[in-house]
Amino acid sequence: MSKEKRQIEKNDLIPIDTYAKSRKEIRKELVEFKKNRRIALGPYATFYFESFETMLAQVQEMLYIEKGGDEQLKDELTAYNPLVPNGKELTATLMFEIDNPVSRAAFLGKVGGIEEKIFMKIDNENVRAVPEQDVDRTSDDGKASSVQFIHFKINDNQIAKFKSGDSIIEIGINHKEYSHTTKLTDQNVKSLSADFI
Repeated sequence: MSKEKRQIEKNDLIPIDTYAKSRKEIRKELVEFKKNRRIALGPYATFYFESFETMLAQVQEMLYIEKGGDEQLKDELTAYNPLVPNGKELTATLMFEIDNPVSRAAFLGKVGGIEEKIFMKIDNENVRAVPEQDVDRTSDDGKASSVQFIHFKINDNQIAKFKSGDSIIEIGINHKEYSHTTKLTDQNVKSLSADFI
């Protein structure tokens, strides 16, 4: 199965007509699965930790909506496979969610480079986030994107601590305009532990 290879392949997808019939149920199950993989940080930031399952669902949904067939599938796999954790990392989509467009623009204009200021703490060891290199997430004029894709590369010792359930695990941002830290719940830790080999 591709899940062990940590790459989504064409044969992982269900046919569009089958998906259309089961879509409501599949999406309901996904909401339940993702519940413990969502971590809010401060007033605006939310981390959505990705997995083989979340990325497979994303590819399936994009194909269902856009109906682009095999040509589209290649693009979707290129876009989403890098966010499937490789067994030695956690990956997340970080979103800054501000409803008011004026407030959102003002905030994003102040937090350029924020993707370089994200970290995870496993007990007292810091793991700096590595931004996905697909595109620059801060524009030349210093405006941050409202969506960031990040990787936490975690060594074997840290993975063991993470999976033990005995460690204190925190996630944070230490940008001068947005500095917050939060502790992961036991449910968060248990769900994310499944991403490791």
